[in-house]
Amino acid sequence: MKTETHNLTTSRGATAAVVARPDGEATAAVILIHEWWGINDHIRDIAGRYASEGYICVAPDLYRGKVAKDSEEASRFMYELDTVDGLETISQALMEAKRAYGVQKIGITGYCMGGTFALRAACELSELAAAAPFYGDIPEEKEIAKLKVPTIFFAGTRDKWINPEKVAVLKKAVREYSLPLEAVSYDADHAFFNDTRPEVYDAAASRDAWQRVLAHFGKYLGEGARPTGA
Repeated sequence: MKTETHNLTTSRGATAAVVARPDGEATAAVILIHEWWGINDHIRDIAGRYASEGYICVAPDLYRGKVAKDSEEASRFMYELDTVDGLETISQALMEAKRAYGVQKIGITGYCMGGTFALRAACELSELAAAAPFYGDIPEEKEIAKLKVPTIFFAGTRDKWINPEKVAVLKKAVREYSLPLEAVSYDADHAFFNDTRPEVYDAAASRDAWQRVLAHFGKYLGEGARPTGA
């Protein structure tokens, strides 16, 4: 696995993307959107996991270098981030992945705030081939109705933010608009995939979700994913 950093230019200022890529060639990429903490070691670790599965993983920094020290600061960073700004950064990361690596298919995933942006990007960016947001907020009906990208959405039934009521709204939209989205819920808390937070991490849910994500991306990103067995 190789890691590198790519500069990104947006209308609101420069930022960067952390990239993890497999040793062999890959023709598919995954855009990874960070939690409300920013680009920390956990996000870098997840990027490495995708690289081990044969994907180029591009993690754009929506915070432009800031990493939260605690939940109060993370909340402030998240609410200061304009949706349009975040989506532009994601779009730039997608274009950079195509330019730098010549990838043919690109998926997107994200966690917490990153799940919110991953789902919204799937509604907005037609270049995406698949999406796998984790416990992100649900876009407004006029936005979610535009979803054309095959999506698998993960949530925890004990999550007080992305609670079962919000997931029910998403499922209702899926039925009403015949959206290509599957919602998967576990008996778990918010951030159940984050193995650096033992108070919420759920190993069984995480293992199952990871296998589902790999199957989903394998189906829609095709031959670009070449597992290494790592």
